[in-house]
Order: sequence, then structure tokens, then C-alpha cells
Amino acid sequence: MLAAVAALLALKSLAGEIPEAQADRVGMSEERLDRIKELAQGYTDSGKLAGVLTVVARDGHVVHVSSVGQRGVEDPRPLSEDALFRIFSMTKPITAVAAMVLYEEGRFQLGDPVSKFLPELAELDVLVDGERVPAKNGMTMQQLLTHTAGFSYGFNPEDPVDKLYNEVQPLAAKDLDEFVARLATLPLKYEPGTQWHYSVAVDVTGAVIERISGQPFGEFLQERLFDPLDMHDTFFQVPADKMDRFLPSHGWDAENNKLVPFDDGNFMDYTGGTMMESGGGGLVSTARDYLRFAEMMRAGGALDGARILSPKTVEFIATDHLPASISAGGEGERPTTNLLNRGGGFGLGFGLVRDPALTGVIGSPGEYSWGGAAGTIFWIDPVEEIVVVSMIQLMGSPWPLRAELKVLTNAAIVETK
Repeated sequence: MLAAVAALLALKSLAGEIPEAQADRVGMSEERLDRIKELAQGYTDSGKLAGVLTVVARDGHVVHVSSVGQRGVEDPRPLSEDALFRIFSMTKPITAVAAMVLYEEGRFQLGDPVSKFLPELAELDVLVDGERVPAKNGMTMQQLLTHTAGFSYGFNPEDPVDKLYNEVQPLAAKDLDEFVARLATLPLKYEPGTQWHYSVAVDVTGAVIERISGQPFGEFLQERLFDPLDMHDTFFQVPADKMDRFLPSHGWDAENNKLVPFDDGNFMDYTGGTMMESGGGGLVSTARDYLRFAEMMRAGGALDGARILSPKTVEFIATDHLPASISAGGEGERPTTNLLNRGGGFGLGFGLVRDPALTGVIGSPGEYSWGGAAGTIFWIDPVEEIVVVSMIQLMGSPWPLRAELKVLTNAAIVETK
């Protein structure tokens, strides 16, 4: 009995206003959920990760929180539940939801051309066999939200379009207006609507939000998402009084088989106020805040009396928007269960599971999620009413932690829906 009370008290600090419950009350096994902590302990004990923070909720109740390891390879202080993490591409679902807030207000339609809001992108070229030719069609808002607009990221040094991205550096712009201006000088990688390719499209979405709303993008997020959802630790710039909670970044030195510090100051500035508000990868957050965002989605668009979206809109977001003819391509954050053409699809800002068997990892049809470059991951399972958020800080993690976490979470379900 005392152990159960202690476990519930441990959950309170992270859960915020989301209620906590013993696992068996919502059809899960506490003993099996403990395997998540054991998995994380193995990674930290072996030096593969500095720390791992994971939270699991079902039916709107937090049933598991484990904070394992330390803040960093050179910082032996224990990893705290209020630690601030770079969430990189887990920013993307937040940006997509922000766009759909405007969609619900009738401020745009998915078939609208992006150039209606960003006229700088009205006459783009496509690079075809080394030649720039005018695009046959203008990209739509739906294509923007599904990574089928034709943009790229610059990840492939051998690709001619990516080489140009690395020369122009659109993401190094001081603000979203300059970002769009730089992007307008670059050719598209392919004709809009013909292929899925991970890209800066969500940063473009942030620029659209800014133009439609007439507000700075970060201000819009604060007013329409973060304040209503009480996400008080999610921001593009880390306040000075919270810097002591901001974790260091890491990389994996494969040659020497060890975890090492990673300096991301060359491409991200979280403290100086000079970084573009990147809707594709610029936010810092906590496990607690991201849980609140994900739980809002699981609950049909509202949390603690604050309605962000209609349940119908949430359902629409989590629907596969890719026609079967669109192929997958490009590098980037594509969590294990969301590999396109391997049982996955793509909604509006979220990766989807269409067929768990094809993904090779246990799950539910309709599950939606995304991850970040530093190894963070979340998913929402609308069948089993489960939300999971797991945070680490390892750039380009080589470990199968995401898939292992999914297996252990699903194995802890003892009563299915």
C-alpha cells in the first residue's frame, strides 16, 4: 500500500492538472510498465544515453513516469522531471495544430495556393535534369502540411537541390520573412503533389500563420496554444531564469564507442534572441508540457476546459492525406512506426500507422506521432487511448529505443479497448 501511495506522489509533480491513476485502474500492469524504467536504466548504465524521461498516460490518467540517469555526460546531476529538452521536429505537430486553428476559423482552405499568403512563392521553378523549369502547378496548403509541396532540407550533400539549400541557408534567416525570401530563390526538388519528401514545409507553415494572423509566429503559439494549455515551459528562446533546467546536447562517437558533448550553437540559438522562430524544429519543451499538448489531441481537441480544436478536426488531422501514388523520399525524422510505404502514412503534420504488421512494431491502426532529431518521441494511440512522451538529448541516436519503448508500453496493456 505504501509503495502504491509513493508511486502516485511521484506522478503528481509531472502530471500537472492531468490526473494520475494506478495502472490497474485503466487496464495496464504496473509491473510491466516498470520495464520501461529498466530499459532506460540499461541505456544509461552502459553509457549509451545520459538520461531518459518517459511518461505514459491512458484514458487521460498518468500511469507511469520514470526519470533515469543524469543531465549530461559532463553533468552528473540527476535528470529532473522539469528538465528542458530540445524537441526539434516535435515542433512540427504543434505548428500544424496552430495552422488548423486558423483553418477552423475559415482563414484558409486546404486547396488554397500557398502563394495566396506568401506571394514570394508564386513563381517557383523545379530542378529537372539540372535545368530550372517553371513549376506546372502552385503548391497548396494541404501539400504544405503533408510534405508534398516540393521543398527539401539540404540533408543530402550529393543532391543538386540540397547543395543549393546549403549555399542559401534559408533556415539561417533572422526571421520568417527573410526565410521565405531566401527560399523563393531556390528551385523545388519535384513538382508539388507528386512525392513525399521531408522538408522545410512546416517552417513555411509558420510563415503562413504569421501572415494570416498578423502576429509574430511565437506570439500566436503562446496566445492560442501554450497559454490555454498551460504549457508554461515551451518556447523558442529559453528565459534566463530557466537556463539551469536546459539540458546539454550529445552525440555518439562511434569510433571511440562513447557519448560525447554536442555543440549545436552553430545552427540553433536558444538564448540570444537571434534565431528564426522555426515551426519545423525550433521549440524547447518539457515532458510535462508536451504531454498536455498530446493529451489535448487524444481527448478530441480540448484539455481542462480549454478547447483548441473540434474533435472532427482532430480526426481529420489524423487521417492519411497521402494518395497511394505518392512515394516516400528524403532523410529526416521518420520514427520507426511511421516509415512511409511500410505500413505508415501521413496526416496533417503527424505521421500515421496504417498497418502495424507492416511496420514491424506492435501498435494500433490510426496511431499518430512524430519525433525529434535529438531522439525525442511521442505517440497517440486513439484505439487504446494511450499517450506516450519520451525525452532524451542525443543527436542522431543509433539506438532502437523508440521501437523498444513501443513494445514495452503495449505489452503493459492487460485490458484492450
